[in-house]
Amino acid sequence: MRHAVDYYFAPNSPWTYLGHARFARMAEEAGASVRVLPMDLGKIFPISGGLPLPKRAPQRQAYRLLELQRFGEALGLPLVVQPRFFPVAADLAARLIVATDMDHGTAAAMRLTGAVGAAVWTQERDIANVDTLSAVLTECGLDAALLARAQTPEAQAQYEQNTQAAIDAGVFGAPSYVVDGELFWGQDRLDFVARRLLA
Repeated sequence: MRHAVDYYFAPNSPWTYLGHARFARMAEEAGASVRVLPMDLGKIFPISGGLPLPKRAPQRQAYRLLELQRFGEALGLPLVVQPRFFPVAADLAARLIVATDMDHGTAAAMRLTGAVGAAVWTQERDIANVDTLSAVLTECGLDAALLARAQTPEAQAQYEQNTQAAIDAGVFGAPSYVVDGELFWGQDRLDFVARRLLA
């Protein structure tokens, strides 16, 4: 059976970065189809009980840093737990991934998603900056003209549609994977995603 996965994420999320390459590999190995769906957590948190990072209790913020360090080490992934440009607005990066998916398809959008995550969490680059995103596109072998496409009403409408679809699916955090209608939240649930894809 060929499974379908709706992949909901925020491109600036460290957890998205930590899970992205593993998810991409397992989806490919399982022959699953993937819908790349960057979403606006700023609209999802208020209706799902979540809080943006600066508003979380100090204990939660401190533990988050510890968990990021643990997961980075356990997964063997480079990670700056407190990068220079975080928190940072991710809407333009999200729309750029949307535009890439529209014009070049899933594989290109997945490649760009990984590169944007690495830009924040290993390279300490500002993904809210147009020049940074232009450079990341070039590094991915994509045309910098996609930045203009990312700022069209069509890209914005698709971004909003992704966010509403996430809300409708019960998503409340990033990354989330919906496999044939079943929700899995967090990169630490990828073992369960893998089992579901092989079922």
